Order: sequence, then C-alpha cells, then structure tokens
Amino acid sequence: MRVLAAGVGNELKGDDAFGLHAARALGSDPRRPAACTVIETGIGGIHLVQELMRGYDALILFDAFDRKGVPGDLWLLEPELPRAEEMDDRARRDFFADVHYATPIRALTLAQSVGALPPLVRIVGCQPADPDSFEIGMCDDVREAIPKAVEMALSVMG
Repeated sequence: MRVLAAGVGNELKGDDAFGLHAARALGSDPRRPAACTVIETGIGGIHLVQELMRGYDALILFDAFDRKGVPGDLWLLEPELPRAEEMDDRARRDFFADVHYATPIRALTLAQSVGALPPLVRIVGCQPADPDSFEIGMCDDVREAIPKAVEMALSVMG
C-alpha cells in the first residue's frame, strides 16, 4: 500500500508548524514503512495535490487547527469534503479562488475533484496554544504531542 504522509503548516506561526515537525519526525522514524513517502507542503496545498496525482492508496495529513481543546490535544479525523460537482459555478469559483489552496480542505477537495484523492484519508490534528500567533517555535505542549502524532500515523499505516 502506497502511503503519502504530508505535513502542513507555517514555521512563522508558532504552533502552526506542528504538521511540518510531525512529518519530519515520521520521516526519520525507522518504523516507517518503505512504501510511505513523507513530504512537507508548508502552506502550499497545490503541492499536495500535485503529489497525490502520482497515485497513492492512503493519505495521512499532519496539521494544527483550533478545535477549542487543550494545547497538545490530538485528533485522528476522517475529513468530510464538499463535492465540487454539487456547487454552482460561482460557488465553485469562490471556493477554489485561492490558487495556492493554503487551506488543506480546499486542496483535498481539489484532489477529490480531479480523481487523485486516495480512498483512505486521515488527518492527525493538534490543538495549538495560540492559533493566531506570529512567532518561531512551538509551545511545549504541542512539541510534546509530536511523538504521539507519529504513533497515530503508524497505527493507521499498520
């Protein structure tokens, strides 16, 4: 089974870098299956779509997002994506107006629309301490959640 593990986020926004650091940790983990490709997309979701077009059986996405939890809380989610073909022309244009698709849901929806989204998609999400901060470096709670996030990804692959 070909798996793509992708880290998304922004190093300049504190805890938003969680996805990037989790992907790096998975990439250096000796337990990572050989058929697992690990990439960092930063905030460029179009890069994720292009990589998915190579053909994968599963996608695991690491991302930080605010669900009003405790900093460092982790969630393993199956995304619910809108269906572009069910949108009218204006709604579809507005939804895909950002050519970089910085929002992962938009990138995943585009991948779904072009037939590149694998059948198994999971998001390993982490609650940031401050989702709006502009600083380099993550808080301790988010940094300490990275090994657990890697374990969650490995369990999905298992």
